[in-house]
Amino acid sequence: MNLRTTARGRPCQIRVPGVLCDPETVVLCHVRMVEIPTKNFPGRDLLAAFGCYQCHAIVDGQQSTNFTRDERQLMLLEAVMRTQAIWLREGLITIGKRAA
Repeated sequence: MNLRTTARGRPCQIRVPGVLCDPETVVLCHVRMVEIPTKNFPGRDLLAAFGCYQCHAIVDGQQSTNFTRDERQLMLLEAVMRTQAIWLREGLITIGKRAA
């Protein structure tokens, strides 16, 4: 399953206060603060969230706001957790059994 394809038309999970999100602009927004070996790393999309164009621009720092860098990072990381919960609920990702 290509997790990127699951974003289109979904509710934005970044939820920047004061932003009216457009589900038609939602894409998978990747966390950039985590060192990932390569762009082809299989787990890269797990560290991402459903985000609309405007919220994505804000958390990436491309759009100027009064939010601090820490506040923007927190919004994105919370969105990653909400997105992972959606994928778990829908069975798109699973958690394997722990080794004994």
